[in-house]
Amino acid sequence: MPKFSPIPAHPVVERGEGVAADGTRIRTIYMEQTVTNVAFALVIPGDGMPRIVHWGRPMPAAGRDAALLHAYDALKPQRVSGALDETAWPSVLPTQAESWIGEPRFVVRRGGVELFCGFTVTDIATNVIDDVPSVTVSAEDAEQGVRVLWTAELEQGGLIRQRVTVRNLFGADAAPLEIGKVELGFALPASATEILTTTGHHLRERSPQRQPLTIGRFEKNSLTGRPDFDASLLLTAGVPGFGFEHGEAYAVHVGWSGNSCLSAERLPYTTGVIGGGELLFGGEIELDGADKADGEASYTTPWVYGSFGDGLNEIAARFHDHLRRLHSNLSAKPRPVILNTWEAVYFNHDFDTLKALADKAVEVGVERFVVDDGWFGSRRDDTSGLGDWQIAQEVWPDGPKSLKALADYVHGVGLEFGLWFEPEMVNPDSDVARAHPEWILSPTAGRLPMQGRSQQVLDLTNPDAAAYIFDCIDSLVGELGIDYIKWDHNKLVTEPGSRFSGRPAVHAQTEAVYGIWRRLKENHPGLEIESCSSGGGRVDLGILEYADRIWASDCVDPVERADIQRYTSLLVPPEMIGEHVGDSPAHSTRRATSQEMRMAMAFFGHLGVEWNLLKQPQENLDLLAEWIAEFKKHREWFAIDAMVHTDSPDPAVRVDGVVKPDRSAAIYRFTQLTTSATYPAAPVRLPGLKSDANYLIQPVPVSLDIEGATSPAREAIGNGQSALGWWTADGTVMNGAQLASYGLRMPSLHPANAVLFWAIEV
Repeated sequence: MPKFSPIPAHPVVERGEGVAADGTRIRTIYMEQTVTNVAFALVIPGDGMPRIVHWGRPMPAAGRDAALLHAYDALKPQRVSGALDETAWPSVLPTQAESWIGEPRFVVRRGGVELFCGFTVTDIATNVIDDVPSVTVSAEDAEQGVRVLWTAELEQGGLIRQRVTVRNLFGADAAPLEIGKVELGFALPASATEILTTTGHHLRERSPQRQPLTIGRFEKNSLTGRPDFDASLLLTAGVPGFGFEHGEAYAVHVGWSGNSCLSAERLPYTTGVIGGGELLFGGEIELDGADKADGEASYTTPWVYGSFGDGLNEIAARFHDHLRRLHSNLSAKPRPVILNTWEAVYFNHDFDTLKALADKAVEVGVERFVVDDGWFGSRRDDTSGLGDWQIAQEVWPDGPKSLKALADYVHGVGLEFGLWFEPEMVNPDSDVARAHPEWILSPTAGRLPMQGRSQQVLDLTNPDAAAYIFDCIDSLVGELGIDYIKWDHNKLVTEPGSRFSGRPAVHAQTEAVYGIWRRLKENHPGLEIESCSSGGGRVDLGILEYADRIWASDCVDPVERADIQRYTSLLVPPEMIGEHVGDSPAHSTRRATSQEMRMAMAFFGHLGVEWNLLKQPQENLDLLAEWIAEFKKHREWFAIDAMVHTDSPDPAVRVDGVVKPDRSAAIYRFTQLTTSATYPAAPVRLPGLKSDANYLIQPVPVSLDIEGATSPAREAIGNGQSALGWWTADGTVMNGAQLASYGLRMPSLHPANAVLFWAIEV
């Protein structure tokens, strides 16, 4: 069984000091991860904040110290007419005190009055812990009582992350320090003039959009208490036309599950700056004055991550490395194939039906059985009962047909047992809402926010509400032997006033959720939790510190999923993305697709089934079992493989793949989404292989028969009228350089179909 074995790191952290041509004292910091081929360098001019002067490939050791010291003279802009005495040269935390006249990025107030801080660096510390070099810069505006501690780390996989802690230096006799905004930045080279983000809505998350990085500001704000469907997991800037395979590019991500901002900005005086941070409502974070003996009140921003690469595949690999190191258990334990009951039965729960469904699940090779919404309180539809986390006697009566009996039966047939919760939300028509109206986030005591899906948001910043939720889930996990929680979050968090604190509560609510997840995992070792938020509404490195997988979208239509999954994988490795085989026509779009297409589109991820198997003919079940068995042969590698996507000039096709770490083998998926301008579709290139190696190219056995002749369940997904020479059980042998240049011809497929094939070094 393959394990995730990180490449041994060879971290470098170096400090230098000198004097610039104008007499300014210069201090330099250089950090490098040699094996993952990335380096990051800073200049601290005088007592000013750090400036990024290098982010890219490692610099040669010979002459590096001098080159970095000279970077100040090489990059500092001259004074120009009609501007300030110092032309803007953005630091990691730009302020007007350093000539930044763009969007305010550090906003603090005392007594309602905005402070304009000018920071003086007081200390610089470097370190290497667990092969991760870091730098921490302390700076303060002593006159206004504000201190910042800025930290940057260069992770083993080449990912950079930075954050700031803001401290209130004044004592208890001074007015509190209100935090309005702290938006960190990564300065870009002048060549990065195009940006890529994603947009979307429910059932259509992660839709890509590109535009020039012009003078001005572009921002993607999330103000719904979660990243939401429209969130851009990454904001990427690069050379024009950068793609998955090639093109120098730089990406940022805010690792936070509450309100946040990603931005790209240029001034007439500067090259681009990309970055982001948490968005805070007025009064949400106030740092009270404290006596020095009691320490300083502080606020710490979320981590803002930066990834550099030659193309999006390399950028994504750095995020995947980060998550795989956090969740090494995911490679140690093969990802269990899931059956989720939602699209199978919706709210129509009963013991006999779900027992029979579990039997069918075992028959096709499923290993984890998840009971979705409808098992608790009065929850027979989505209008009532949410928040009453007690098993509904109406549908799960105590005795031989209880939910406990089902959980025991599921465990008895060798399946793990999972259960759906939506702990952050409540139906007003519920016992808990009637008993505790003060537990609902609302702008006033007399008015609730606009509802969504008949729901409101439970105030988990209230200790009593948080204790109620934790105790309910904790006891049920123990009582039922729950192995897996599907944790949903459906209501947009709007007008989030807490009647407990009297303040907006998104920040504290987010921290409360993290705390509950952390405690549940501490109490129940091995428990896995999925982040679902109306599908893909909460996907970020904050929640993924605790979540074992995410649900990419409530849409399991494989045509829609082709890009939803592709762009979700820019942040999340495939083994952490829930990818399910659903019904046809799809429940979300009513589009009919072949079973082959639905199974191929789910093959690289955390495979699951979202389908009522009780209504399927035996030949469909047999075909599903065949694909699941094939998936199980490869899933342990999928948890350590590199995910790659091909740049195709044909918008009608997609080529995605997973490549072994040593590049000795890969599996690719070719998808014909619509008809192509070229008929049949033009040959495709295969990224990720060794150019000096030969590879046996063969169809994966489950995809070999595209004419649909071997069983009634197989459809004729191909439309070629003659044989494709290599599409046989014997395949063909080609060189890696050939495959990366002219490539090879794919089978001619009907639209909305996909096939799998592999490349094995010979």
